[in-house]
Amino acid sequence: MSYQYDLFVIGAGSGGVRASRVAASKGYKVAVAESSALGGTCVNIGCVPKKLFVYGAEFSHIAKDAKGYGWSFSQPSFDWKTLRDNKTKEIERLNGIYGNLLRSPGVEIIEGHGKLIDAHTVEVAGNTYTAERILIAVGATPFVPNFPGNEHVVVSDNMFYLDELPSKALVVGGGYIAVEFAGILKGLGVDVSLAYRGDQLLRGFDSDVRAFASQEYVKSGVDVRLNTDVASIADQDGSKLVTFKDGKTENFGLVLYATGRVPNTANLGLAEIGVKMSGKGAIEINNNYQSNVESVYAIGDVTDNIQLTPVAIKEAMALLDYWFEGKDVQFDYDNIPTAVFSQPQIGTVGLSEDEADSKGLDIRVYQTDFKAMKNTLSGSESRSFMKLIVNNENDEVIGAHMVGDYAGEIIQGLGIAIKAGATKEHFDSTIGVHPTSAEEFVTFSANALKKR
Repeated sequence: MSYQYDLFVIGAGSGGVRASRVAASKGYKVAVAESSALGGTCVNIGCVPKKLFVYGAEFSHIAKDAKGYGWSFSQPSFDWKTLRDNKTKEIERLNGIYGNLLRSPGVEIIEGHGKLIDAHTVEVAGNTYTAERILIAVGATPFVPNFPGNEHVVVSDNMFYLDELPSKALVVGGGYIAVEFAGILKGLGVDVSLAYRGDQLLRGFDSDVRAFASQEYVKSGVDVRLNTDVASIADQDGSKLVTFKDGKTENFGLVLYATGRVPNTANLGLAEIGVKMSGKGAIEINNNYQSNVESVYAIGDVTDNIQLTPVAIKEAMALLDYWFEGKDVQFDYDNIPTAVFSQPQIGTVGLSEDEADSKGLDIRVYQTDFKAMKNTLSGSESRSFMKLIVNNENDEVIGAHMVGDYAGEIIQGLGIAIKAGATKEHFDSTIGVHPTSAEEFVTFSANALKKR
């Protein structure tokens, strides 16, 4: 049968853009449908603008920390609209770059919401298009639970375009998005409370990392409230009256819900053509990213795999090799480095101590916390934390974790070492860069062994 396209991609986020442009560069006829801005969540309402906001928030500490180094400044002031609008200009610049990346190899960009009509047909804005293969790469969307007054909350998508910053905000959630925005708001001068229904933030991270990071958030001035949940919210002339489940009430200028993300599979026509999905709405796929409908594939956050932009990009490349080079996908999801851009940052790669124990591994653990040199003169009470997990069977380092400045940058290098199978002896024999915080990872001695 003849089709208009070899590949039709629904979603021009990181994974969809990579799959589209590389397939087109190989000579295949490709179209991509996007109902919003090119670049998807990461570029427009995720990683990139969030990191720009993190940078903006970190400047608030400079005047205070510089005094111990002999610098004095007049009282600094912050203009929200300048940061917001400069961020938007940068995102618009990136949108243009993504457009050029797609058009240069010949990808046809179709504006509008794509919906499957059958296994080889997509409808966009009333027009239909046929393709031999269809790739779903629409990402995920914020989840807000159902409760009285949930229409009065905002989600992370909204945070990048607020008309004004509130003087007081409540962030609800305990994951990476929640702690990142709590730090951003606090750094920009907002009185911030962080409410989480569980007994510790950052579920899924190493237990020691979770405890240490939480202490540092409190030190930074974030009001962390554990075992706390919202019962209802009422609007009072723009102020949000929050009633908590313990019966207490409090007013906030803004309530941000960061309670997870779910696959963005609504209104795609998937169920209608028989594509199987999990209870969470994720598209079920095999090892080659293929759904139960032979011509329909999915990558990125719309599946149940790890929700990270670099993962979606790597999945796109693996899928292209499968399609056009005949190579079965061999994607290794172990030892993926990741960072949380809270204040302080968190970097992690490999197994947590809890995960190693649950696998029945014989391990030893090295860890330390200390005041970084920068803070000795600044007077800051912030501390850093580092941890290595070693498999006693072969001396391999199977986990590395850090809380502190530049954790995201440092963990990238450690990710290479752990992926390569580096042993504790390799770490010990590596000369440290002095004086840096990172050198702690290669100077752990028996004195740093954790009692287990």
